[in-house]
Amino acid sequence: MAKTLKIGSVGLGRLGYEHAKNIANYVTGAELTAICDTDAARVAQVAEELNVPYTYTDVAEMVKNPELDAIVVVSPSMFHAEHIKLALDAGKHCFCDKPLDTTVEKCKLAEKAVEAHPDKVFMLGFMRRFDDSYAEAKRRIDAGDIGKVVLVRSYTQDPRTTIEGTLKFAPHSGGQYLDMCVHDLDLIRWFTGAEVKRVWAIGGVFEFDLYRELNDADNCCATVQLDNGAMGFMFTNRTHGAGCNVETEIIGTHGTLRIANVGAKNLLQIVDGSGAREEYYPDFLSRWHQAYINEIQEFVSCINEGRKPGVTVYDGTKVSQAAYRCKESFETGEMLVNE
Repeated sequence: MAKTLKIGSVGLGRLGYEHAKNIANYVTGAELTAICDTDAARVAQVAEELNVPYTYTDVAEMVKNPELDAIVVVSPSMFHAEHIKLALDAGKHCFCDKPLDTTVEKCKLAEKAVEAHPDKVFMLGFMRRFDDSYAEAKRRIDAGDIGKVVLVRSYTQDPRTTIEGTLKFAPHSGGQYLDMCVHDLDLIRWFTGAEVKRVWAIGGVFEFDLYRELNDADNCCATVQLDNGAMGFMFTNRTHGAGCNVETEIIGTHGTLRIANVGAKNLLQIVDGSGAREEYYPDFLSRWHQAYINEIQEFVSCINEGRKPGVTVYDGTKVSQAAYRCKESFETGEMLVNE
């Protein structure tokens, strides 16, 4: 009989709170036993809401708790490698949200931490792989249904309604390419089965001057070539008017797969004086709600079944490296080789 895993979760921001709620309420075989955040008042509030017995403001203290089996890291991105190492060195299994960290050097440190604990399960949170539509697309690609993959086109657009929180997060996000495009880059690698070889990235600041101060963009795109010749194109922004919009198209030699060309939250069509329309998911948390549950469920299953996840620490490093090359290409205006 599978053991109920006692999990400690680090970080109570938007996504951290979502993961905490999911572990407490929706993930089978898991118990939210501890939470940690630097905001003590927020920790107390969530602990009372979710009935969590142990509370911390220091990750290093939480990982010492002998009752915990695993740590879920949803702290700010620049602390990911540090928190991964703390968890693994304390003998805990570890799940970490993307990106692996904000520099390639720190991603390499995370790799070393994972390699030092081969008996522990480490999983990185590229949740789109665990969305039912994306998982089905991957199964069809692997079955040869569309022949060889020629091009993956991926759009990731966040809604204007959440821009206030987005702007607060921007200075420590790592930039558009590392924060948002890592999802698109991961999908491009996953669907093509190849590594990014060349990148060319462009973009600009069309509305929010903070991004100019950060040497970043509020709207940007990139074209990539994979080492097997396949191509990828991605576009991202924070200013979509209708809600959370994520579109993916995979073009093969024998067919095409498309996912969510309209980001409708359900099958309802509304017809009234304004015309016919479908309503979008209001934000990324609602769009990927089930995928977030599915990925933690897979993490728990891997621990109980003694197997390693399909998403590895090396995926995190390779995606972050490609994202940084995109950022460098954006800054220099040059096409770059990803080495």
